Amino acid sequence: MSNPSVATNSDVLTIEQATLAANAAQAVVDAAIAHAKSKDDAAHDDQVTLYGLSHAAAAVSMMNTAIDYAKHGPTEERLALVFIGRVIADLAGTLWSQHERWGVAADALDGTRAFVAAATDGDFVALAADEPGSSHLRDDLTLVADTFGRFAADKIAPQAEHIHRQDLDIPLDIIEGVAELGCFGLSIPEQYGGFAQGSVDDYMAMVIATEELSKASLGAGGSLITRPEILARALETGGTEEQKQKWLPRISAGETLCAVAVTEPDFGSDVAGIKVTATPVDGGWMINGTKTWCTFAGRANALMVLARTNPDVSAGHRGLSIFIVEKPSDEGHEFKHEVEGGVLEGRAIPTLGYRGMHSFEVSFTDWFVPAGNLIGGDDGLNRGFYLQMAGFENGRIQTAARAVGLMHRAYEVGYEYAQERKVFGSPLLDYQLTRAKLGLMAAIVQISRQYSYEVARLMGDGEGTLEAAMAKAFVCKWAEWVTRESLQIHGGMGYAEEYEVSRLFVDARVLSIFEGADETLCLKLIARRLLA
Repeated sequence: MSNPSVATNSDVLTIEQATLAANAAQAVVDAAIAHAKSKDDAAHDDQVTLYGLSHAAAAVSMMNTAIDYAKHGPTEERLALVFIGRVIADLAGTLWSQHERWGVAADALDGTRAFVAAATDGDFVALAADEPGSSHLRDDLTLVADTFGRFAADKIAPQAEHIHRQDLDIPLDIIEGVAELGCFGLSIPEQYGGFAQGSVDDYMAMVIATEELSKASLGAGGSLITRPEILARALETGGTEEQKQKWLPRISAGETLCAVAVTEPDFGSDVAGIKVTATPVDGGWMINGTKTWCTFAGRANALMVLARTNPDVSAGHRGLSIFIVEKPSDEGHEFKHEVEGGVLEGRAIPTLGYRGMHSFEVSFTDWFVPAGNLIGGDDGLNRGFYLQMAGFENGRIQTAARAVGLMHRAYEVGYEYAQERKVFGSPLLDYQLTRAKLGLMAAIVQISRQYSYEVARLMGDGEGTLEAAMAKAFVCKWAEWVTRESLQIHGGMGYAEEYEVSRLFVDARVLSIFEGADETLCLKLIARRLLA
């Protein structure tokens, strides 16, 4: 049973001691980065070390956010202490086996032992179970959260299980409702029919809305914003004025539903090698080839297609361009369209979770695209990779926000079930182990949320590319643990599809895969930035 009195050293368990411990952890990561920089290029092939270092850097970066959050009060301080204690404990475990590769002394974190022992004490962590903390948003941003939260609870949540279990399309009433709330125009400037005012709050609203929709359903709510966001960013970054005037108002209003066609059967994160071609013909371009994992491609009536316009494959990512490929909006799991000898067809790929959006394999056979649909026109030729990346950076912080929403809901259903379910004559919530699991969940969720806010502010100032990648790497990986433990609290019932937590569990698994696979994100972006 849980112990209401926690026998921990009050001199050690303070935010001041947490700050000292966090500084020690930061010094370890900094020393490891310096060590990696000092090595020859062959050392950079040690992917295991660089992958671990990338995740460690992300976790340590988030500790500073936790320390700032602790200033709000005792509940917030407790969550921060639990978070920091767990992060340093994990880092110390890694250091024990990897210190030589990291170029750091094996005892580099020995000075944090007393703090970590107190912060990871079962009774102390259990105290965080009942108080997940406040987001501490301004009143206007709280209104954003409340508005999208109500819509998600009233319109999405009641349909979420049915959509998942039957693998259905997202109902039009959800799509239309999201459009009415202005979701599709959150990052589109006002002069193009959107709601963005060029301030940090544009990014904050996007993150907050994404999280709230994801609490109800990842597949039927939380991902609706991302595809329009990626296409809109590409247009804003490199589109012609005529293209902006034509497409952005339609995207904002929800008239143009978007899907992104980048990945190919043989090329995922390695987009430089893609083979789908766009060949110039009279009046436009002819597209040929196959794309895969095109989420929402059925219902979408505009596909953002990355294609090779330079036939010289050695040109790599410098030979790619982006096209807007129009198509009818289709329901169901397959579609086929034939126009003047060209064929566009797709089939949905059956998946464990993340249902509702449907991910399609889409093939193009002599499919004609007008010249005006090459984003950027002549200036956009062979610049598609760079325009795509402008949208994908925002997709990473959105994915982190989706993970936060999913984790938050997993914490809620785990807590509710633990209250109701009795084992050996007592509610599960009375047991220390259950409460410690929930306490760590609460800390992970809240600090992840606060970090996503911080990254949104950075991105609003034109920064935060590295931090967005670190947020995605850390939060998505922990989302698997949080949903797993919530399912475990449910016991056998958690394995039954009739309980919501089973959907949360399978949905969480996709988070570390899409919008940049975790391994590629760490090795090709985070590690490279750290070593630059």
